[in-house]
This record gives sequence, C-alpha cells and structure tokens, in this order.
Amino acid sequence: MTRRSGETTVVFTDALLLPAPVRVGSVGSTTPAGVTALAVLVNAYREEQVEGEAEGRTVLALHPALAPIKAGVFPLVKKDGMPEFAAKLTKDLRQHFPVFYDESGAIGRRYRRQDEVGTPYCLTIDGQTMEDGTITIRSRDTLQQERVAAEHAATLITARLGS
Repeated sequence: MTRRSGETTVVFTDALLLPAPVRVGSVGSTTPAGVTALAVLVNAYREEQVEGEAEGRTVLALHPALAPIKAGVFPLVKKDGMPEFAAKLTKDLRQHFPVFYDESGAIGRRYRRQDEVGTPYCLTIDGQTMEDGTITIRSRDTLQQERVAAEHAATLITARLGS
C-alpha cells in the first residue's frame, strides 16, 4: 500500500515503512521523525506461537539499545525476603540503566507484560537466590534463562546492551 504526503511517498511493506521521493530533483524531501519511529515499532512487533500454549505471546522485539526499559526485576513471591532483595537489586541496577520492578501476578504474566513493551531482560529472585545470591536472567528474544551472581547482573546486562 502506498500513501502520498507532500513530496514524500511512504511505502508500506511487510512490517517495514520505506520512504521514497516522489519526484527526481525535488528539494527538501525529508522523512518525519514520526514515520521513522513508526517504522521501528512496526518492524519490531510480532506475535509468536509458543509450544504448549494456546494464545501465544506478543513481543516488541526492539534492539536492546533502543528498548526504553532494559530490565524487569521480579521477586518470585512476596515473602521470605525476596521483595527486599529485588528492591535492592532494582536500586543498584537503576544506576546503570532503566529498570522496571513488578511483584504482582504470576511470574509468567510478568514476563509476558515485559515482552509486550520490549524489555530485553527479566531478572527473577527466587528461593535459590536467598540461599546462594544468584538470580535468573531471562532473554526476551531466546526465552533462555541462566543463573548468575546478582552482583554481576549490571555488568552482564550492560555488556549485552552494547552488542
């Protein structure tokens, strides 16, 4: 589908907006910032089927450097010192990048909410965290989870944001 606006033609293709000049030799043909932002959002949006789930998941797969929230921090339950540990970790991480803290609802729903807004990494504080100080880091794009020492979380995520 093509829509003309002034001296710019915007071409809508498979999840990508490509600006193209209407006339050769036209002067001042620029792409508005809104069109660029829309192109990024449309290109990053996807709906996936997840094995074993009926409804699947919606993902805003922004490049981690572009994601407005870099990490979500979730205590598994609201007891046993997990919220306090998660709050301290959140405070520490906010010195490096934007972080969202959430302790409401099931952990799977919290992951899905962050997938929808483009958060690339989710950190979970659970019973093992309280024993050995390790946390689980989940990647939005691969759904892979790994355990790392909580004190290394900021360094690890910062390195991944740069790649």
